[in-house]
Amino acid sequence: MAIAEVVIVPLGTGSTSLSDYVAACEDVLKKEKDVRYQLTPMGTVIEGDLHKIIDTVMKMHEVPFERGAMRVSTTIRIDDKRDKEATMEQKVISVLQKQER
Repeated sequence: MAIAEVVIVPLGTGSTSLSDYVAACEDVLKKEKDVRYQLTPMGTVIEGDLHKIIDTVMKMHEVPFERGAMRVSTTIRIDDKRDKEATMEQKVISVLQKQER
């Protein structure tokens, strides 16, 4: 299972507000099966099969174009750990446990 962080930024929209675009991208995630996600203030974290994540991000990347953007910048950061299964929660718990020492 992979964990990816994605940031999708429409450019040239005439506004500094991006929340409408973010909400529309999150709507794509709500429809997807076999992925979990978490919205953060600076991006979205997606968990699932790597191929499914990539397909989902491609759908999300198209959303700003469908809403009138002429240019979209998408950044993806992928953590694909194959020696043992990792989840979004496990990664956070691991850090918190180390802080308790």
